[in-house]
Amino acid sequence: MENKIWTKDFIIYSIINFLLILVYFLLNSTITTYAQIEYNASSKMMGLIAGIFIVGALIGRLFIGFFKITKKMFVINILFFALTTILYFIKLDETFLIIVRLLNGISIGVTTTIVGTIVALVIPEHRKGEGISYFAVSTALATGLGPFIGISLTQNSNFVNIFYISFLFGIVSLIFSFLINVPDNDNRKNLSFRNLLDKRTLPIGFIIFLSAFSFSGIVSYINLYAIEIDLVKTASFFFILYTMAVLFSRPFTGKIVDIHGPNIIMYPAFILFFIGLVMLSMSHHSWIMMLSAILIGLGFGNISSITQTIAISNANPRSVGLATSTFMIFMDLGNGIGPYALGFIIPVLGYSDMYKVLSLVVIFSIFLYIILNNKKAKYSQSNI
Repeated sequence: MENKIWTKDFIIYSIINFLLILVYFLLNSTITTYAQIEYNASSKMMGLIAGIFIVGALIGRLFIGFFKITKKMFVINILFFALTTILYFIKLDETFLIIVRLLNGISIGVTTTIVGTIVALVIPEHRKGEGISYFAVSTALATGLGPFIGISLTQNSNFVNIFYISFLFGIVSLIFSFLINVPDNDNRKNLSFRNLLDKRTLPIGFIIFLSAFSFSGIVSYINLYAIEIDLVKTASFFFILYTMAVLFSRPFTGKIVDIHGPNIIMYPAFILFFIGLVMLSMSHHSWIMMLSAILIGLGFGNISSITQTIAISNANPRSVGLATSTFMIFMDLGNGIGPYALGFIIPVLGYSDMYKVLSLVVIFSIFLYIILNNKKAKYSQSNI
């Protein structure tokens, strides 16, 4: 039983994670369009409405490490998440929408950090890489399906249905939360500035920040890019192909990491991510864009899971919660800062050249990984 990954709790936590992350990307990929159509929001206001969600998630992740995780706490936070999704139905003004986004971001930041922390505790130590790779499939599925559903619905300005789906998934998550067990843990830190982040996680944190930054350019702008090059129909299936690539590779890559360490997967993943972005920048035919989706799925899809494995494996056993929180904070920063920063580049370079620039960011990430994480990434098998 100690060697088993697919326990009842592991499956339920994976389902809850899938639903929460799906809502995360469903809302983030459509909220700017909603703000523009429903509130006639300016570009700056749209950026604030989109970005304040990430600020909320960061707040939630930063402070969850100071509390002991219990089942009661978990259930209450998922209830809070479900309740904040109801607020989207209340249409007042832009200020109210900003407040709703902030609260919704805090709730999802707290709950996804709790889920990631508990999953790391229930996976057998010597199968960490394999277990986290399987768990990360739920994130990959949500990453692909969220924007796909959102973009499909916004083509008919069907925003209310987006809010209905978000609330429904919140309720389903709440129901599932009553069925799980929360293992005994006490990863609390004393409330101080130095305990906001886990120092051991910072090196790999910079890598996931740059990788998420690059991927955010795809999530936020591929629809507009597709309109420009007349490949809208192809773009709608981009994230489906991305997800299929991740689902195909994850079962193998996780086991390989457990046996040989992360570097054997990380370097090819970086290269595939780089090639995928270059191909995306040259997507004047459907097949090129579809192939880029597959390569990016094999690249970023595995980078995101393996970096999380490294973060947890390098953490002190009492700091798993803080390490998980720190890792997700850097990922959130990449997802949040990316679209805003790239918004300054697009008017100068255009979408195609923007993706070329992001491919160079990936190349830089390889060298940074070698410098900051290569030694740390060679964790002993006893840590896995």
